[in-house]
Amino acid sequence: MRNEVLARTVREAGYSYAELARHVRALAEETGSAVRTNSSAVAHWVAGTRPAQRTADLVAEVLSRRLGRPVTAVHLGLRAAADGLTGLPVTPDELGDPLEELVLLGRADIGRSPEMCRAPYSDALDRLPLDLDSQSAARACARRAGAADDSEVRAVREMTELFTAVDERHGGQHGRSALVQYLVGDVAPLCRARFRTERAEQQMLSAAACAVYLAGWKAYDAGEQGLAQRYYLQSYRLTQEAGNELHGAFVLRVLAHHGMETGRAGNTLALIDAALDRVRGRTDPATEALYVVTRARALAMEGRRRDAVSAAARAARLVEDADEREMPYWAALWGSAKACVGNHTAKAAEAMGSYDIAEQHFSHAVWNRSGTAYQRIAALSVAHVGSMQCRQGLVEQACATWEKALDLMEGVRSARVRRAVTAMSEDLTPYRGRRVAAALALEERIVRWKSQAAR
Repeated sequence: MRNEVLARTVREAGYSYAELARHVRALAEETGSAVRTNSSAVAHWVAGTRPAQRTADLVAEVLSRRLGRPVTAVHLGLRAAADGLTGLPVTPDELGDPLEELVLLGRADIGRSPEMCRAPYSDALDRLPLDLDSQSAARACARRAGAADDSEVRAVREMTELFTAVDERHGGQHGRSALVQYLVGDVAPLCRARFRTERAEQQMLSAAACAVYLAGWKAYDAGEQGLAQRYYLQSYRLTQEAGNELHGAFVLRVLAHHGMETGRAGNTLALIDAALDRVRGRTDPATEALYVVTRARALAMEGRRRDAVSAAARAARLVEDADEREMPYWAALWGSAKACVGNHTAKAAEAMGSYDIAEQHFSHAVWNRSGTAYQRIAALSVAHVGSMQCRQGLVEQACATWEKALDLMEGVRSARVRRAVTAMSEDLTPYRGRRVAAALALEERIVRWKSQAAR
């Protein structure tokens, strides 16, 4: 039977069958995989055949991005609602029990499901948190037998802190499967327990949201952006369950940051503005500075230079004399607010082409003086310093800086670190062609580093 919904949606998008196929192939490449499809395949889908599940989801995401609204493979008739995990919600009316969805997501991650691990970053999912009805999330999650109290909350927090410390020191791939197993086997059941007090229940859900966010961060550090985004969405929904609006605002900030880091910044400003609306006047200066500097970066990426500079200056004022001990647990868990403000200010300057200013802020970031506790971010910050120097034509200085970055990168398992090393090599290409001695020497070091990292 002809798929009229798909045919109508493709027409509305203004695509020919060949154009749709080309965009599907490009999106597959964006997620590190290959899909062989062409105009004839699209014609077969319109005629009523169904593609593979992964291809169906890629088609839906291509059309969502084109139309600026959520479109799912189920809506398009490309697969049935029961086909599995990749049918995670993209509209509020599709929401189910957030803990059930978290367990499905975690099991797919543990099993290295290709459909989920290679899922594309979804514009529709990026918009979903702004459309959610918090009461619908609270109604969706049923409690089960058991009893829990503050001791279980402390245990979840301490485990999350442990996994976070390993992540920051050794990279996101260390302890990743153990964390997800812990979420599925321990944290989710604890969230379903009967709590002795409402406060304990809320704190458990908030603690769980932190652990889920860390799972998303590890997926992001592995380059699995669609999976990371889906973890962040579940983290946000748990903050809704907890009734913790301020924590929810923090996850909105995380989603905004993720959009900028992955080059999908279309909804970034809306997300960070929504977060700021919730926290303004209700949080400590150090935490507020995190939102303000994220907004500065979003403004910079939109080309609003004056507004970006103003926001970055305000963030610096907020954090300068702030007492970071006043920060809530879910904000303080991820490190120094002052360092984060410096890092994002540098990235805002980079987005505006002010490489000298970006170099200064990356150089002064506290991460660079934190010993080995934050080795991955320190390595990445130093690598950014070298990149900013190289863009200013200071190639010998950049190579010396990159040597220090490579020292810090030893033993860190992170796709972001590997991409940073690849970027060094690409930046050096014109200088190697000119036989610049520093560039040739560093390239030899990069080759050795990649060989060791591949073992």
